[in-house]
Amino acid sequence: MKQKHIFPLLISFALFLPSVLMAQSNVEADTLEYREKYGLRLGVDLSKPLRTLLDDDYQGFELKGDYRLYKDYYLAGELGNEKNLISETNVTAEAKGSYIKLGVNYNAYDNWAGMENLIFAGLRFGFASFSSELQEYSIYTTNSYFPPDIRNEAQEFSNLTASWIELQLGIKVEVLNNVFLGTHVQLKRRITQTTPQNFDNLYIPGFNRTFDDSSFGAGVGYSISYLIPFYKK
Repeated sequence: MKQKHIFPLLISFALFLPSVLMAQSNVEADTLEYREKYGLRLGVDLSKPLRTLLDDDYQGFELKGDYRLYKDYYLAGELGNEKNLISETNVTAEAKGSYIKLGVNYNAYDNWAGMENLIFAGLRFGFASFSSELQEYSIYTTNSYFPPDIRNEAQEFSNLTASWIELQLGIKVEVLNNVFLGTHVQLKRRITQTTPQNFDNLYIPGFNRTFDDSSFGAGVGYSISYLIPFYKK
């Protein structure tokens, strides 16, 4: 290469090198200075107050929370109260009580720098303490000649309990700084329950509707929550 071509290249390289080193330094600094938030996220299930407004037979409220232990693992739980009236052809009953669910969430979403979104799978152990009131029922008969024999003497059964295992799949998206909107589905498997004498539980708070031929349940929820950052890591 001729000498007259070498000097311009050296000059260009000398001018370009500081900008390259500065850009690399900035990238390394950004990488070193970025910290992910660790803290407590608290919120409510929006579906239950909405259902309370729209359904005269239902009242419910649920608090939600999770705490980030490691990069992708969170301690999580829910605490709630429900009252629901079940009306069927031959029976009308109301269940009311409180429940708690405790477990862990795993975040399967690999966030970009600065993002705190979640696509998670969670496992819970749920426990409910509730009462049930049999308000009205009809005596079963195959004889259609006589009118239905309907009994409306209310009977209340208290100190009932139930437990279950629950799988949750859902997402949480940060829409504002530390404010998250989320939705999730629940798949449940009942483990234990106490049943009233000569009756059955038609509804278990936190578990939802029950059926004689199945110990499985399902649910869905929509949440809004706020992250309280304790530190960055």
